[in-house]
Amino acid sequence: MTGAAPIHLLGFGLVSLAMVLTPGPNMIYLLSRTLCQGRRAGLVSLAGVATGFVCYMLCAALGITALLLVMPYAYDALRAAGAAYLLLLAWQAVRPGGRSPFELRALPIARGRRLYLSALLTALLNPKAAVLYLSLLPQFMTPHGDVFLQSIELGTTQILVSLTVNGLIVIAAGSVAVFLTRRPAWVLMQRWLMGVVLLGLAARLAFDRPR
Repeated sequence: MTGAAPIHLLGFGLVSLAMVLTPGPNMIYLLSRTLCQGRRAGLVSLAGVATGFVCYMLCAALGITALLLVMPYAYDALRAAGAAYLLLLAWQAVRPGGRSPFELRALPIARGRRLYLSALLTALLNPKAAVLYLSLLPQFMTPHGDVFLQSIELGTTQILVSLTVNGLIVIAAGSVAVFLTRRPAWVLMQRWLMGVVLLGLAARLAFDRPR
């Protein structure tokens, strides 16, 4: 069985890091929950977010594997669809009047299972996670290798990156919130940074030859 190449694991890890460092639904939820209920609630929520990523990883691994076996040209279709979607996201990020997803909010107190399930739902509905697993992950795989194994390896890399960064954010939630709220220019900068990153990824998907 052929797993993911080290260079592909590194590349996907860097993309995952760039995505998780840009304020989005998961980061905002974890920050908001931690500030409202404390660090323990934030860590329970982080477990829910991690479970959501595992669900995405398994669905992507099974779905992409089946698709590439049934349709020889599915790789090209995924690449084209991914490029188009990334271009749309890039435009939404930089268009005049565009809004950042960054907005801390007050959350109702939740306990136990409800706390975990709320975080899980937030992760499952996160469009950035969908982009990573449905559009970007296939671009770091070798279609002639073991697609399922590569999907698991790449997905595990993303989950480890996300858990590390978001775990640090939960631990330092107060300082992170102060940093973001006192620097309104950060909102504009992260929109343009994300737009440029997405545009570059879209170009890569559109013009790269299948491996």
